[in-house]
Amino acid sequence: MPQTIDTKTVKHVANLVRLGISEEEAEKFSPQFSAIIDYFNMLNEVDTSEVPPASEITNNTNVLREDVVHPSMSREEFLKNAPKVAGGYVKVPTVLGDE
Repeated sequence: MPQTIDTKTVKHVANLVRLGISEEEAEKFSPQFSAIIDYFNMLNEVDTSEVPPASEITNNTNVLREDVVHPSMSREEFLKNAPKVAGGYVKVPTVLGDE
């Protein structure tokens, strides 16, 4: 059954979303919105009783690599790359002050 969206409804919805539209725009959008609603109503008529619900449509499995532990650089090697070092740690400028 076709459903008509009148200009009053179009203006009401536009007001709800804080969208200012003119009378001409409301008249233009009215049949377009009605056609969209009619299309969705057609989709509702499709028999989907034999179609299982789709919870996973891509059939993807875990595509990440295996988590394997590898040796890392030593602390000494790391500290060689730091601009400033103090007491075996990377020294950075004070951010919050002397509090």
